[in-house]
Amino acid sequence: MTLRAVVFDCDGVLVDSEPHSRAAWMAVLEPLGHPGTIDDVRRCTGLGFHSTWGHLNALAPLPPPEELWHPVLDALRASFQSGLRRFEDAIGAVEELSLVGVPLGVASTSPRDRLDLTLEVIGLRRRFEVTIAGDEVEHPKPAPDVYLAAAEELRFEPGECLAVEDSGPGAAAAVAAGMRVIGVARDPGQAGPLLSAGAALVDRVDGVTIRALLG
Repeated sequence: MTLRAVVFDCDGVLVDSEPHSRAAWMAVLEPLGHPGTIDDVRRCTGLGFHSTWGHLNALAPLPPPEELWHPVLDALRASFQSGLRRFEDAIGAVEELSLVGVPLGVASTSPRDRLDLTLEVIGLRRRFEVTIAGDEVEHPKPAPDVYLAAAEELRFEPGECLAVEDSGPGAAAAVAAGMRVIGVARDPGQAGPLLSAGAALVDRVDGVTIRALLG
C-alpha cells in the first residue's frame, strides 16, 4: 500500500520534553514525600500521564490522577520556561513536508492540555492537519487507538500512514494500528525496544528520507 501521510509522535520526536516531564513529576512527588525517583519516572517514558501515575502509585499511594494532573501541568509549564529544546531535524522535516503538501498528524500519549501547550511553545500547531491526544482515546500506547484515530481523521487507511516514533511503546502502538514506523532513538536505551516493536531505526528524522518513503 502506498504511503501518503505522516503521523508524528510529539514528546521525544519533535521536542526534548522528557527532561521537563521528569522534572515536573519530581516537583510534585517530593513535597508529597513519595519515594519515587527520577529513574522511576524515566522508566515510564512514552507511557503518558495516567500510566505513569499508575506505575508511581504502585510504589506508594498517590492522590487520584485528577488531583495531580494540574499540579504536574503547572510544573511542566514552569519547566518549559527554562527552554524547551526543539529537535531541529524533526522540525525541519515537518516544515518541508508541510510545504510540499504532505498530510501531517500528531499522535501523542499526552493529554490535550499538555499537547496543546507543547505545540504552542514550539510554534508548530498550524503545520498539522490532525492532532490526537492521549485522553481522547480509550486506550493509551502501546494500544493502537491514538494512531487509528489519527488515520481516521486524516482520512487515510493506517497502511497509508508512516509513523515517526522514539519509544518502544509508541512504535508498538503504530505497528498494531497497521502503520509502517521509523524510529529515532533520541535515548539510546530505546533502540532495542524500537527494533523489537518493529520500527526501522534512523539516525535522524530526515524530510528527504521520509519523502523517499512516500514515493
